[in-house]
Amino acid sequence: MGRGHAPTSGSHARASGIEGDLLSEVLRSVRLTGALFFLVDAKTPWVEELPEASAFATVLLPEAQHLVSYHVLVQGSGFGFLSANASAATPLEAGDILVIPHGDAYGLSSARGLRASYTPAEAVAFLRTMASGEQPAVVSEGGGGAGRLQVLCGFLGCDARPFNPVLAALPRLLHVKASARPEGGRLGPLIQFALSETRDPRPGARCALLRLSELLFVEAVRGHLAATPVEAPGWLSGLRDPAIGRALCVLHERPAQAWTLARLAREAGLSRSTLAERFAHFVGEPPMQYLARWRMQLASLRLAEGRSTVGAVALEVGYDSEAAFSRAFKRATGSAPGHWRRRSS
Repeated sequence: MGRGHAPTSGSHARASGIEGDLLSEVLRSVRLTGALFFLVDAKTPWVEELPEASAFATVLLPEAQHLVSYHVLVQGSGFGFLSANASAATPLEAGDILVIPHGDAYGLSSARGLRASYTPAEAVAFLRTMASGEQPAVVSEGGGGAGRLQVLCGFLGCDARPFNPVLAALPRLLHVKASARPEGGRLGPLIQFALSETRDPRPGARCALLRLSELLFVEAVRGHLAATPVEAPGWLSGLRDPAIGRALCVLHERPAQAWTLARLAREAGLSRSTLAERFAHFVGEPPMQYLARWRMQLASLRLAEGRSTVGAVALEVGYDSEAAFSRAFKRATGSAPGHWRRRSS
Protein backbone atom coordinates (compact mmCIF):
# COMPACT_ATOMS: atom_id res chain seq x y z
CA MET A 1 0.00 0.00 0.00
CA GLY A 2 0.85 3.72 -0.01
CA ARG A 3 4.42 5.04 0.00
CA GLY A 4 3.51 8.66 0.73
CA HIS A 5 3.10 9.89 -2.83
CA ALA A 6 2.43 13.55 -3.57
CA PRO A 7 -1.18 14.77 -3.27
CA THR A 8 -3.30 13.86 -6.25
CA SER A 9 -6.83 14.97 -5.43
CA GLY A 10 -6.41 18.51 -6.77
CA SER A 11 -7.81 20.00 -3.57
CA HIS A 12 -6.07 22.97 -1.99
CA ALA A 13 -8.27 22.98 1.11
CA ARG A 14 -6.71 23.95 4.42
CA ALA A 15 -8.00 24.00 7.97
CA SER A 16 -9.76 27.29 7.28
CA GLY A 17 -12.61 27.17 4.79
CA ILE A 18 -12.79 23.37 5.00
CA GLU A 19 -16.52 23.23 4.27
CA GLY A 20 -16.43 25.04 0.95
CA ASP A 21 -13.13 23.68 -0.38
CA LEU A 22 -13.68 20.04 0.50
CA LEU A 23 -17.29 20.10 -0.66
CA SER A 24 -16.16 21.58 -3.98
CA GLU A 25 -13.49 18.93 -4.39
CA VAL A 26 -15.91 16.11 -3.70
CA LEU A 27 -18.53 17.51 -6.08
CA ARG A 28 -15.87 17.78 -8.78
CA SER A 29 -14.70 14.23 -8.17
CA VAL A 30 -18.22 12.81 -8.48
CA ARG A 31 -18.69 14.71 -11.78
CA LEU A 32 -21.72 16.83 -10.91
CA THR A 33 -23.26 17.84 -14.24
CA GLY A 34 -26.39 19.78 -15.13
CA ALA A 35 -28.85 17.74 -17.22
CA LEU A 36 -32.05 19.80 -17.59
CA PHE A 37 -33.47 23.04 -16.20
CA PHE A 38 -36.83 24.69 -16.83
CA LEU A 39 -39.57 26.79 -15.20
CA VAL A 40 -43.11 25.59 -14.54
CA ASP A 41 -45.68 28.40 -14.44
CA ALA A 42 -48.79 26.71 -13.02
CA LYS A 43 -52.32 27.67 -12.08
CA THR A 44 -54.15 25.75 -9.36
CA PRO A 45 -55.06 22.99 -9.07
CA TRP A 46 -51.70 21.60 -10.18
CA VAL A 47 -49.71 18.44 -9.64
CA GLU A 48 -46.51 17.12 -11.20
CA GLU A 49 -45.41 13.57 -10.47
CA LEU A 50 -42.34 11.75 -11.78
CA PRO A 51 -41.37 8.07 -11.60
CA GLU A 52 -38.09 6.79 -10.21
CA ALA A 53 -35.11 8.54 -11.77
CA SER A 54 -33.91 5.29 -13.31
CA ALA A 55 -36.91 5.52 -15.67
CA PHE A 56 -35.76 8.78 -17.26
CA ALA A 57 -32.05 9.15 -16.45
CA THR A 58 -30.92 7.92 -19.87
CA VAL A 59 -33.34 10.36 -21.50
CA LEU A 60 -31.79 13.37 -19.79
CA LEU A 61 -28.13 12.39 -19.42
CA PRO A 62 -27.27 8.97 -20.88
CA GLU A 63 -23.69 8.94 -19.58
CA ALA A 64 -24.60 9.69 -15.95
CA GLN A 65 -24.57 6.98 -13.29
CA HIS A 66 -27.20 8.71 -11.18
CA LEU A 67 -29.74 11.52 -11.47
CA VAL A 68 -30.70 14.02 -8.77
CA SER A 69 -33.90 16.09 -9.04
CA TYR A 70 -34.53 19.36 -7.24
CA HIS A 71 -37.08 22.16 -7.32
CA VAL A 72 -37.12 25.77 -6.12
CA LEU A 73 -40.56 27.19 -5.35
CA VAL A 74 -40.31 30.73 -6.70
CA GLN A 75 -43.90 31.85 -6.17
CA GLY A 76 -46.90 30.53 -4.27
CA SER A 77 -47.12 27.62 -1.84
CA GLY A 78 -47.63 23.90 -2.23
CA PHE A 79 -46.50 20.44 -1.17
CA GLY A 80 -43.74 18.00 -2.04
CA PHE A 81 -43.92 14.26 -1.44
CA LEU A 82 -42.35 10.89 -2.14
CA SER A 83 -44.87 8.82 -4.09
CA ALA A 84 -44.39 5.86 -1.76
CA ASN A 85 -45.57 8.00 1.16
CA ALA A 86 -47.68 10.73 -0.42
CA SER A 87 -49.78 11.20 2.73
CA ALA A 88 -46.71 12.63 4.48
CA ALA A 89 -46.45 15.59 2.10
CA THR A 90 -44.06 18.41 3.04
CA PRO A 91 -45.48 21.97 2.97
CA LEU A 92 -43.50 24.33 0.73
CA GLU A 93 -43.33 28.12 0.75
CA ALA A 94 -41.82 30.57 -1.71
CA GLY A 95 -38.02 30.29 -1.62
CA ASP A 96 -37.99 26.69 -0.36
CA ILE A 97 -35.89 24.07 -2.11
CA LEU A 98 -36.93 20.42 -2.46
CA VAL A 99 -34.26 17.87 -3.42
CA ILE A 100 -34.77 14.19 -4.32
CA PRO A 101 -31.18 12.93 -4.02
CA HIS A 102 -31.67 9.16 -4.28
CA GLY A 103 -33.89 8.81 -7.33
CA ASP A 104 -37.23 8.06 -5.63
CA ALA A 105 -40.55 8.60 -7.39
CA TYR A 106 -41.97 11.91 -6.16
CA GLY A 107 -44.37 14.75 -6.83
CA LEU A 108 -45.22 18.38 -6.18
CA SER A 109 -48.74 19.78 -5.91
CA SER A 110 -50.69 22.90 -5.12
CA ALA A 111 -52.78 21.10 -2.46
CA ARG A 112 -52.26 18.12 -0.19
CA GLY A 113 -53.55 14.84 -1.59
CA LEU A 114 -53.48 15.69 -5.30
CA ARG A 115 -52.03 12.91 -7.49
CA ALA A 116 -51.20 12.90 -11.18
CA SER A 117 -53.66 11.35 -13.62
CA TYR A 118 -51.03 10.71 -16.33
CA THR A 119 -48.85 7.60 -16.49
CA PRO A 120 -45.12 7.36 -15.69
CA ALA A 121 -44.50 6.74 -19.41
CA GLU A 122 -46.23 10.01 -20.26
CA ALA A 123 -44.10 11.82 -17.68
CA VAL A 124 -40.94 10.40 -19.26
CA ALA A 125 -42.18 11.41 -22.72
CA PHE A 126 -42.62 14.99 -21.48
CA LEU A 127 -39.09 15.07 -20.11
CA ARG A 128 -37.81 13.72 -23.42
CA THR A 129 -39.39 16.64 -25.29
CA MET A 130 -37.91 19.09 -22.79
CA ALA A 131 -34.43 17.57 -23.10
CA SER A 132 -34.59 17.63 -26.90
CA GLY A 133 -35.50 21.32 -26.97
CA GLU A 134 -38.93 20.68 -28.49
CA GLN A 135 -40.54 22.62 -25.63
CA PRO A 136 -39.77 26.16 -24.44
CA ALA A 137 -37.93 26.61 -21.14
CA VAL A 138 -41.16 27.93 -19.57
CA VAL A 139 -43.94 25.35 -19.24
CA SER A 140 -47.52 26.42 -18.51
CA GLU A 141 -49.57 23.84 -16.62
CA GLY A 142 -52.42 23.42 -14.15
CA GLY A 143 -56.13 24.12 -13.97
CA GLY A 144 -58.33 27.16 -14.14
CA GLY A 145 -58.06 28.35 -10.56
CA ALA A 146 -56.92 31.75 -9.40
CA GLY A 147 -53.90 30.45 -7.49
CA ARG A 148 -50.47 30.44 -9.11
CA LEU A 149 -47.20 28.63 -8.52
CA GLN A 150 -43.85 29.06 -10.20
CA VAL A 151 -41.32 26.27 -9.79
CA LEU A 152 -37.77 26.04 -11.12
CA CYS A 153 -37.07 22.39 -11.95
CA GLY A 154 -33.50 21.12 -12.14
CA PHE A 155 -31.95 17.73 -12.87
CA LEU A 156 -28.31 16.80 -12.36
CA GLY A 157 -26.15 13.85 -13.18
CA CYS A 158 -23.38 12.58 -10.91
CA ASP A 159 -21.43 9.49 -9.95
CA ALA A 160 -22.99 7.41 -7.20
CA ARG A 161 -20.44 4.58 -7.38
CA PRO A 162 -18.13 3.58 -5.99
CA PHE A 163 -18.50 6.31 -3.34
CA ASN A 164 -20.31 9.65 -3.18
CA PRO A 165 -20.19 10.98 0.40
CA VAL A 166 -22.43 13.96 -0.40
CA LEU A 167 -25.28 11.77 -1.65
CA ALA A 168 -24.80 9.38 1.25
CA ALA A 169 -25.20 12.29 3.68
CA LEU A 170 -28.55 13.49 2.28
CA PRO A 171 -32.02 12.21 3.27
CA ARG A 172 -34.38 10.69 0.71
CA LEU A 173 -36.36 13.93 0.58
CA LEU A 174 -34.43 17.07 1.44
CA HIS A 175 -36.42 20.19 2.26
CA VAL A 176 -34.39 23.38 2.68
CA LYS A 177 -36.58 26.17 4.04
CA ALA A 178 -35.98 29.70 2.87
CA SER A 179 -36.27 30.88 6.47
CA ALA A 180 -33.48 28.51 7.57
CA ARG A 181 -30.82 29.84 5.19
CA PRO A 182 -28.69 32.48 6.91
CA GLU A 183 -27.28 33.41 3.50
CA GLY A 184 -30.61 33.29 1.74
CA GLY A 185 -29.72 36.44 -0.17
CA ARG A 186 -27.30 34.45 -2.32
CA LEU A 187 -30.14 32.40 -3.77
CA GLY A 188 -32.14 35.45 -4.89
CA PRO A 189 -29.78 36.62 -7.66
CA LEU A 190 -29.43 33.04 -8.96
CA ILE A 191 -33.21 32.67 -9.15
CA GLN A 192 -33.61 36.03 -10.88
CA PHE A 193 -30.95 35.15 -13.42
CA ALA A 194 -32.58 31.77 -14.04
CA LEU A 195 -35.98 33.40 -14.53
CA SER A 196 -34.49 35.88 -16.97
CA GLU A 197 -32.81 33.15 -19.02
CA THR A 198 -35.93 30.96 -19.15
CA ARG A 199 -38.33 33.78 -20.06
CA ASP A 200 -36.08 35.65 -22.47
CA PRO A 201 -33.34 33.25 -23.57
CA ARG A 202 -30.22 34.70 -25.15
CA PRO A 203 -27.52 32.88 -27.10
CA GLY A 204 -25.92 30.32 -24.80
CA ALA A 205 -29.01 30.14 -22.58
CA ARG A 206 -29.04 26.33 -22.38
CA CYS A 207 -25.43 26.22 -21.21
CA ALA A 208 -26.07 29.02 -18.69
CA LEU A 209 -29.14 27.27 -17.30
CA LEU A 210 -27.33 23.97 -16.85
CA ARG A 211 -24.55 25.72 -14.90
CA LEU A 212 -27.23 27.49 -12.85
CA SER A 213 -28.74 24.09 -12.15
CA GLU A 214 -25.47 23.01 -10.57
CA LEU A 215 -25.15 26.24 -8.57
CA LEU A 216 -28.66 25.99 -7.18
CA PHE A 217 -28.04 22.40 -6.09
CA VAL A 218 -24.86 23.46 -4.29
CA GLU A 219 -26.87 26.20 -2.57
CA ALA A 220 -29.39 23.57 -1.45
CA VAL A 221 -26.59 21.45 0.07
CA ARG A 222 -25.22 24.56 1.80
CA GLY A 223 -28.66 25.34 3.17
CA HIS A 224 -29.02 21.82 4.49
CA LEU A 225 -25.62 22.07 6.16
CA ALA A 226 -26.48 25.41 7.76
CA ALA A 227 -29.74 24.04 9.16
CA THR A 228 -28.19 20.84 10.55
CA PRO A 229 -27.34 20.82 14.28
CA VAL A 230 -23.60 21.00 14.92
CA GLU A 231 -23.31 17.56 16.55
CA ALA A 232 -25.74 15.77 14.23
CA PRO A 233 -24.28 12.65 12.60
CA GLY A 234 -23.33 12.96 8.94
CA TRP A 235 -20.45 13.69 6.60
CA LEU A 236 -21.58 17.27 6.06
CA SER A 237 -21.70 17.92 9.81
CA GLY A 238 -18.21 16.45 10.08
CA LEU A 239 -16.91 19.22 7.82
CA ARG A 240 -17.79 21.79 10.48
CA ASP A 241 -16.15 19.95 13.37
CA PRO A 242 -12.61 21.40 13.67
CA ALA A 243 -10.86 18.08 14.30
CA ILE A 244 -12.91 15.84 12.02
CA GLY A 245 -12.96 18.53 9.35
CA ARG A 246 -9.18 18.65 9.53
CA ALA A 247 -8.95 14.85 9.34
CA LEU A 248 -11.20 14.76 6.27
CA CYS A 249 -9.25 17.61 4.72
CA VAL A 250 -5.84 15.93 4.97
CA LEU A 251 -7.19 12.58 3.78
CA HIS A 252 -8.51 14.32 0.67
CA GLU A 253 -5.37 16.40 0.23
CA ARG A 254 -3.05 13.39 0.47
CA PRO A 255 -5.08 10.27 -0.35
CA ALA A 256 -2.02 8.27 -1.47
CA GLN A 257 -0.13 8.78 1.78
CA ALA A 258 0.44 5.73 3.99
CA TRP A 259 -2.06 6.83 6.61
CA THR A 260 -2.49 5.13 9.96
CA LEU A 261 -4.95 6.01 12.68
CA ALA A 262 -2.08 7.31 14.85
CA ARG A 263 -0.74 9.54 12.08
CA LEU A 264 -4.18 10.93 11.28
CA ALA A 265 -4.88 11.55 14.99
CA ARG A 266 -1.71 13.68 15.22
CA GLU A 267 -2.88 15.74 12.23
CA ALA A 268 -6.29 16.22 13.82
CA GLY A 269 -4.92 17.01 17.27
CA LEU A 270 -6.81 14.18 18.97
CA SER A 271 -5.98 10.88 20.63
CA ARG A 272 -6.49 7.80 18.48
CA SER A 273 -9.51 6.67 20.48
CA THR A 274 -11.18 10.09 20.38
CA LEU A 275 -10.56 10.46 16.65
CA ALA A 276 -11.96 6.99 15.97
CA GLU A 277 -15.06 7.71 18.06
CA ARG A 278 -15.78 11.17 16.63
CA PHE A 279 -15.01 10.18 13.05
CA ALA A 280 -17.40 7.25 13.29
CA HIS A 281 -20.04 9.51 14.87
CA PHE A 282 -19.98 11.99 12.01
CA VAL A 283 -18.89 9.98 8.99
CA GLY A 284 -20.42 6.65 9.95
CA GLU A 285 -17.34 4.49 9.44
CA PRO A 286 -13.70 4.27 10.61
CA PRO A 287 -11.19 6.69 9.02
CA MET A 288 -9.21 4.03 7.15
CA GLN A 289 -12.37 2.51 5.71
CA TYR A 290 -13.48 5.96 4.55
CA LEU A 291 -10.07 6.54 2.97
CA ALA A 292 -10.20 3.21 1.13
CA ARG A 293 -13.59 4.07 -0.35
CA TRP A 294 -12.52 7.58 -1.34
CA ARG A 295 -9.41 6.18 -3.06
CA MET A 296 -11.70 4.00 -5.16
CA GLN A 297 -13.81 7.03 -6.14
CA LEU A 298 -10.68 8.93 -7.20
CA ALA A 299 -9.49 5.88 -9.11
CA SER A 300 -12.82 5.55 -10.92
CA LEU A 301 -12.55 9.20 -11.99
CA ARG A 302 -8.98 8.80 -13.26
CA LEU A 303 -9.93 5.63 -15.16
CA ALA A 304 -12.98 7.31 -16.72
CA GLU A 305 -10.78 10.20 -17.88
CA GLY A 306 -8.74 7.60 -19.77
CA ARG A 307 -5.42 9.46 -19.59
CA SER A 308 -3.57 7.11 -17.21
CA THR A 309 -2.70 3.44 -17.22
CA VAL A 310 -4.13 1.19 -14.53
CA GLY A 311 -0.68 1.01 -12.93
CA ALA A 312 -0.37 4.80 -12.83
CA VAL A 313 -3.83 5.14 -11.29
CA ALA A 314 -2.89 2.55 -8.66
CA LEU A 315 0.13 4.64 -7.64
CA GLU A 316 -1.90 7.86 -7.61
CA VAL A 317 -4.31 6.47 -5.02
CA GLY A 318 -1.73 4.81 -2.80
CA TYR A 319 -1.18 1.28 -4.12
CA ASP A 320 2.34 0.03 -4.89
CA SER A 321 0.92 -3.10 -6.49
CA GLU A 322 -1.30 -2.94 -9.56
CA ALA A 323 -2.62 -6.40 -8.72
CA ALA A 324 -3.63 -5.35 -5.18
CA PHE A 325 -5.28 -2.23 -6.56
CA SER A 326 -7.18 -4.22 -9.18
CA ARG A 327 -8.50 -6.61 -6.54
CA ALA A 328 -9.60 -3.73 -4.30
CA PHE A 329 -11.23 -1.89 -7.20
CA LYS A 330 -13.17 -4.95 -8.32
CA ARG A 331 -14.39 -5.56 -4.75
CA ALA A 332 -15.62 -1.96 -4.57
CA THR A 333 -17.22 -1.68 -8.00
CA GLY A 334 -17.79 -5.19 -9.31
CA SER A 335 -15.67 -4.34 -12.37
CA ALA A 336 -12.00 -4.70 -13.19
CA PRO A 337 -10.24 -1.33 -13.68
CA GLY A 338 -9.70 -1.92 -17.41
CA HIS A 339 -13.36 -2.77 -17.94
CA TRP A 340 -14.45 0.31 -15.96
CA ARG A 341 -12.27 2.52 -18.16
CA ARG A 342 -13.58 1.03 -21.42
CA ARG A 343 -17.19 1.32 -20.26
CA SER A 344 -16.71 4.95 -19.21
CA SER A 345 -14.99 6.08 -22.40
